Amino acid sequence: MTDTVSGAVADETYPAVRTCPFAEPEQYGRQREQAAVSRVRLRGGDEAWWVSRHEEGRAILTDRRFSSDRRLPRFPLPDGDPAVRERFRNQPPSMIGMDGAEHSAARRAVIGEFTVKRLAALRPRIEQIVDGFVDEMLAADEHPVDLVAALSLPVPSLVICEMLGVPYDDHDFFQVRTSALIRRTTPSADKQRALDELRGYLAELITRKESEPGDDLFSRQIAAQKAEGTFDHAAMVSLAFLLLAAGHETTANMISLGVVGLLERPDQLALLTSDPSRIPLAVEELLRYFSIVGTATSRVATEDVEIAGETIRAGEGVIVSGLAVNRDPRVFDEPDALDVERGARHHIAFGFGPHQCLGQNLARQELEVVFGTLFRRIPGLRLAVPVDEVDFKDDAAIYGAWRLPVTW
Repeated sequence: MTDTVSGAVADETYPAVRTCPFAEPEQYGRQREQAAVSRVRLRGGDEAWWVSRHEEGRAILTDRRFSSDRRLPRFPLPDGDPAVRERFRNQPPSMIGMDGAEHSAARRAVIGEFTVKRLAALRPRIEQIVDGFVDEMLAADEHPVDLVAALSLPVPSLVICEMLGVPYDDHDFFQVRTSALIRRTTPSADKQRALDELRGYLAELITRKESEPGDDLFSRQIAAQKAEGTFDHAAMVSLAFLLLAAGHETTANMISLGVVGLLERPDQLALLTSDPSRIPLAVEELLRYFSIVGTATSRVATEDVEIAGETIRAGEGVIVSGLAVNRDPRVFDEPDALDVERGARHHIAFGFGPHQCLGQNLARQELEVVFGTLFRRIPGLRLAVPVDEVDFKDDAAIYGAWRLPVTW
């Protein structure tokens, strides 16, 4: 049976397919101007509340009356896949699916791995990794080069593998399966197979690290939890899945899209190449502009809550649309323009509130290093095909490019 909320529902289904990498779907803008909070029909047939304005979106993401627990009956799943809902019910929740004290404890246990001090110490290694892959690009015998395969994917994959203690030689294994999971058109049975194989791989990895620890995040977490008497193998596998998948897929897509955005806006790229100190601001703007993660900010109301004159009833699903919120003209002047000097750190590309992305500063650092290095070392970089021929991830839960042919 379809879950519904009472009242009028928008005609179009949500989330919409992106038809242009530089613009939000037209229906998002129309809906945002009509109301901050709207009832919509999701692709799978369920109904939920859609939040598309900045003020209301951030308010919901900091309101503890909205739950992130994916096991709740009406947690909004855009594609409405019953198999996905069943998996959430039968697996230990990952950190992003926890609430309250449980979430705080899980986050506190691992946040020390992502401190400013630890990440600053990691920066020289990130620079070395990026330089190494750029060296390989420059040495390539044939052009064009696929930037996704040559740089966008391997940089964050190698960084997160070294942090977590995952053998980088296995990167093809987990990248193929992660790609299957985020592609909306992947058949449900194939998604289940990819998930089972990836979790099985991580379960074996965690088991090995219990007896053969190394100098890595997983080994330290296992040791700390065993010392406290709180170690749970299945929960550690869920953490491993979250950090490995989130630690490379999102940053890889932002690298590709950031390169596309800057190459298609040469005036903006010139600002960075003439003054590299602008790169951190540019990273924030690119994050806002592309807002690649569509529905990670989904929630369920645990009690009746009034938002912008609408009463969201207990048990009803809510999606705070990062793409729509980050294009809200009430907050961002000329939101559809890419302005690398905007400095809009109040975007919600990393979410907001208690569940704000744990690895956001790692992602920022990787993006800063990649953009600074790539355009300095290959100043003639350009797309090898017209931008409308780039194979963008229109069918994926995390937006990006499947391939990005470049030359110089």
